[in-house]
Amino acid sequence: MAAWTPHVTVATVVEKDGRYLFVEEHSEGFIHTVFNQPAGHVECGESLTQAAIRETIEETGHHVEIDALLGIYTYTPPMFPDRTYYRFCFLAHVTQVESNPQLDTDIVAAVWMTPDELKESARARSPLVLKAVEDAMKGHRYPLSLIYEHPFSPSLTSHLDA
Repeated sequence: MAAWTPHVTVATVVEKDGRYLFVEEHSEGFIHTVFNQPAGHVECGESLTQAAIRETIEETGHHVEIDALLGIYTYTPPMFPDRTYYRFCFLAHVTQVESNPQLDTDIVAAVWMTPDELKESARARSPLVLKAVEDAMKGHRYPLSLIYEHPFSPSLTSHLDA
């Protein structure tokens, strides 16, 4: 068995008129496309909210403003027991939509669906996709001040380049 690897990820839950913003994407381990919130890994030097905003733009062409923390979720996929994803989900609203966005290569399209349409598709990337929508519908929301992120200092990582 490979070494256990934690992954810090973010996801953005955006609702408008009872529909939620998802991405249809190709994903490792699946033979068909799957649906996910705009989501991805946090990059070096990024805050969690910066990563959520960036991923949403890259995957959907929608610019968003983060409103609240929806929740913190963990998931170890059965097909990859050596990986655990720590997923910070945020609630956001759209501020601008690009007219001709260049989406990430694995993204087929940005789509708006109801929770029932997501369930009927049976193609959620993980159980966390529907769980986040259900939590949003229940009114879960936490202030962003719940997260403290110490300011990043590039000088702290300079020893990595040596």
